[in-house]
Amino acid sequence: MRTDPRHTAAALLPLVGGPANITSVAHCVTRLRLTLTDPARVDTEAVRAVPGVLGLVTAADGCQVVLGPGVVGRVTAEFEGLVRAAAGIADATDATGPAHVPDAAGPADAAGETTAVPPTVADGLASRGAELREAARRRNATPVKRALRRLAAVFVPLIPALIGCGVLAGLNGLLVNTGRLTGLTPALTAVSSAFMALIAVFVGVNTAKEFGGTPVLGGAVAAVVVYPGVAKVTAFGVALSPGQGGVLGALAAALLGTYVEKACRGRFPATLDVLLTPTVTVLVAGLATLYGLMYAAGAVSSAIGTAATWLLTTTGALAGLVLGGLFLPLVMLGLHQALIPLHATLIEQQGYTVLLPVLAMAGAGQVGAACAVYVRLRHDASLRATIRSALPAGLLGVGEPLIYGVSLPLGRPFVTACAGGAAGGAFVGFFATLGDQVGATAIGPSGWALFPLLSGTASLTVTAAVYAGGLLTAYTTGFAATYLAGIPEARLRAPAATGGDRPAAEAVPASDVSGGDAAGPGRVRR
Repeated sequence: MRTDPRHTAAALLPLVGGPANITSVAHCVTRLRLTLTDPARVDTEAVRAVPGVLGLVTAADGCQVVLGPGVVGRVTAEFEGLVRAAAGIADATDATGPAHVPDAAGPADAAGETTAVPPTVADGLASRGAELREAARRRNATPVKRALRRLAAVFVPLIPALIGCGVLAGLNGLLVNTGRLTGLTPALTAVSSAFMALIAVFVGVNTAKEFGGTPVLGGAVAAVVVYPGVAKVTAFGVALSPGQGGVLGALAAALLGTYVEKACRGRFPATLDVLLTPTVTVLVAGLATLYGLMYAAGAVSSAIGTAATWLLTTTGALAGLVLGGLFLPLVMLGLHQALIPLHATLIEQQGYTVLLPVLAMAGAGQVGAACAVYVRLRHDASLRATIRSALPAGLLGVGEPLIYGVSLPLGRPFVTACAGGAAGGAFVGFFATLGDQVGATAIGPSGWALFPLLSGTASLTVTAAVYAGGLLTAYTTGFAATYLAGIPEARLRAPAATGGDRPAAEAVPASDVSGGDAAGPGRVRR
């Protein structure tokens, strides 16, 4: 049943500590991303019980509420409206909105009747999943991983435009190849390509915003990278090319500009600050971009493209096995967004990213594993209901509900799901060694939703067939591995309503949640 975004937002606000606990609000394709003053105030169990919430990922500086594609944008808009209303900021839409913001002291009212649901095995698994997330959060509160999250925050807001332009680019390519609507294709080319031509500017704006600078100054410095006039500039004896360095160059330029701006603030008299700080920021960072960063970032970008192509064309099956097998742990930790700069660089250079279809196999392995759990645990009605509700999102590449609701709390199915992803990745990688590379013209969607964005070195039919074969391989392997070896005997014998003689919160033995060791970052045993 579809939930009202306004009700979902109103229910979530008090459960994350109320308006006073909110530092910033943002969203990606599937998650409402909240930066909080005190993350410990989040009522994790109550948040997961809110209708429409598919999962919860905790972080050192906040939390991420998994809501799913489409829904997340509407809930975020309502959530931001409630926060603004609580802060006393006038908003034209508030006249038809709620009369008040839910008080932070009333989580029971926000959660409604959902908190009265009797405990089940699925609830026990959900509790265990929350414990595992909290343990992962403590382990990952490191400077390196915080930096990766900030890097992701620069690129996540760009995903909707990447998806829209990628779909249009795929449609335009289809029209060009079939010779149809020849009068429309030049216009579609312009519409679908304009964003990618100026993506450096948007990266610069977001970088400055994320790292505490003035967004427009970050965009101004990053615009140097794509300005056509740079072709007249020579650095290290070589003439520069517009766009050289791509998004990495824009990121470095805006980051440098932010540090220069911060260094200038307070050093000039107040009457001159408004003139001198922007001027010095653009001048210093702009010249450094032209005579250093563009050249260096261009070399790095070229190396990324060459390495990705070599990796799949030379060691395709092995590379696909490793990438597909290790991607689920990255999703579990919420660090998969840090790969966006690599995808964006490949799309800039080659027109598509060859990494995304391989990584998408991890989600397919997760679906296969969940199906096996559904078949094997026929006596567990509550867990089967959880799988039925999360499976459609899993087929579309949204894996968090299945990860935190099923496979990770059970332990072994998480490992067998990784095995399915490894098999699917190896399948796609094998065909890359034969010359049939599969790529995606945009990032964001996965699973079945990736079909409209497929591109590659072969025809669209062959590309789609290889990708479909990879999905089928991952589904089958994930299902078979889980069915044969992924479910503990104790779970097979446990009664459905209580999880055996143990309480629901203890229904999963600690030894059954240690299967991630072989997958490196997926390790969940403390």
